[in-house]
Amino acid sequence: MPVYNRIAETHNDMQAWRHDLHRHPELCYEERRTAAIVAEKLRSWGIEVHEGIGVTGVVGVLRGRGASTKSIGIRADMDALPLQEMNNFAHKSTIDGKMHACGHDGHTAILLGAAQYLSETRNFDGTVHFIFQPAEEGGGGGDAMVKDGLFDRFPCDGVYGLHNQPGMPRGTFNVRTGPIMASADTAVMKIRGKGGHAAYPHLTNDPIAAGVQLYTALQTIVARNIGPVDNAVVSVTIFEAGSGINIIPQEAQLSASIRAMTAETRDYIENRIREICAGVAATHGVEIDLDYQRRYPSVVNHEKETAIVARAASDIVGPENMDMETPIRMGSEDFAFMLEACPGCYFFLGTKDETHFQAVHHPEFDFNDEVLSIGASIWARLVEQQLPRS
Repeated sequence: MPVYNRIAETHNDMQAWRHDLHRHPELCYEERRTAAIVAEKLRSWGIEVHEGIGVTGVVGVLRGRGASTKSIGIRADMDALPLQEMNNFAHKSTIDGKMHACGHDGHTAILLGAAQYLSETRNFDGTVHFIFQPAEEGGGGGDAMVKDGLFDRFPCDGVYGLHNQPGMPRGTFNVRTGPIMASADTAVMKIRGKGGHAAYPHLTNDPIAAGVQLYTALQTIVARNIGPVDNAVVSVTIFEAGSGINIIPQEAQLSASIRAMTAETRDYIENRIREICAGVAATHGVEIDLDYQRRYPSVVNHEKETAIVARAASDIVGPENMDMETPIRMGSEDFAFMLEACPGCYFFLGTKDETHFQAVHHPEFDFNDEVLSIGASIWARLVEQQLPRS
């Protein structure tokens, strides 16, 4: 079946909502205007609304016809990025230094479109929880909502999330069972040595020399300690040191982003970084303070729920547009926290065409409005299949 006719009829509304959100981007935990718009629309459709979950999150509760106790959750993220937009269309960001460069405006509009349709038809038996999450972009909003009692207050038999993918042809569906996106951790390594005159290095404990060796040693973790069929990344992205050309500094600092697909690999990398820091410090006679932060776990799809959402998507996009073995991605997603707390599935919806090809987080990115009806129809189909009326 193609997109739902009723949803297609509301395409212009979804596009208008999306463009309004795009013009008014809000960063992590600042999504008050966005949350208020979401709450107002849900209420106007007769959906029970709960606000302030995980700071600025919103949950809409819709009960279908019948007495079924089954329930599912559908999640969309709402926050934007701290990035200056370089587009020139009418709906470009009106706020300097902020833009929807990851398509969360589209995700929100899609879920609103599905909520409107389901509230009108109620062609299901059970409960749907529409989860509008804040702070995905580094703020851990998914974790905040879970810790704020998301699944205690709104129990779900399964939870589902989608992300647009401008690297995939428009209207295609990609997913896989098991790990699909990597964990994301950070390491900040502050090196304290003994500074001095550049002409007398023997009187110093050079933190730059230690930092260079530390950088080189960190590169051996994936190259020499992680199995070649495993997936991991250790990227040193910041190296700061020095203030003058004739001065050996007192301090240097390295910062790194660490990605892994399994908990075992994640644990190993953290332990190995700690060992390397201790070894380099001893070798160079410096102190290295390591601040290692575990941020997002890996996104792990559950087998049953992956098959469930794939069945619904296949009905909308067609089996010829389905990829059930999509390659894993080393990017991260805080939907992982929801999947740790509740069975579920996270998938990708292709948006690429001749005018929408910029990668997410690019200053010229824009969500492809042509997939709004497709995404909303997948959600509607999922609900009607999983919560059928008897």
